[in-house]
Amino acid sequence: MFFSRSRKSAARSTAFRITEGQRVYAIGDVHGRFDLLRLLLERIEQHRSATDPQRTQSRLVFLGDYIDRGTESREVIEAVRAGQEGQGWTCLTGNHEAMLLAALDGRLDWEVWLANGGVETLFSYGLSARDFTASGRMDELGPAITEAMPASHLAFLRGLPTHVEIGDYFFCHAGVRPGVALEQQSPEDLMWIRDVFLDSRADHGKRIVHGHTPQMEPEILPNRINVDTGAYLTNRLSCVILETDQVQVIHT
Repeated sequence: MFFSRSRKSAARSTAFRITEGQRVYAIGDVHGRFDLLRLLLERIEQHRSATDPQRTQSRLVFLGDYIDRGTESREVIEAVRAGQEGQGWTCLTGNHEAMLLAALDGRLDWEVWLANGGVETLFSYGLSARDFTASGRMDELGPAITEAMPASHLAFLRGLPTHVEIGDYFFCHAGVRPGVALEQQSPEDLMWIRDVFLDSRADHGKRIVHGHTPQMEPEILPNRINVDTGAYLTNRLSCVILETDQVQVIHT
């Protein structure tokens, strides 16, 4: 995936704020890089311990794309699934999770998912794409994945929401369609949109925090914040910290 150019946005007269007394750590696209996720979580914990010893009202929000391209999708899913269940992490869906589920449900050709990093995801679950593609057994791939993936992982993927709102911030994977009310955004746009959103200088009503389009550094603009720093290519997994009207960045 190419790296997007930075774009300027129009200024806003009043600052966007996270709900008083809360702090949000929003984490960009992991893409199977469990090594980076583990390191970033350690740095988040260090930040929490140093600045908030009571650890009250801190919330982790993951922006989707846990799987594909990196080699440890299984480990990533297990980590975020366990965090969602045990620590209340908010885990959103990305377009890569959507592609896998669409292929499993017969709505997308397997070749499309495999060409977009699915080969590495299969490998993390002990499957070789070549065993199916080279021998004409593509019809067996879905059942093989269902058998190889723990039921808890599939249930996690199928249960992921497309967005969450906290204070003056709206979190989703890809972005929103300008001119459409946030409550009327389509799941497809929330997971897939790019240029029409990235090029927009509009105030969307809330500040949009998203991933999906890699940048070399987190992109912090008046109307949106892009947290995707292309972890699978750059070895940099990033997180923005939102508290009151302040934005900080930590990364691997």
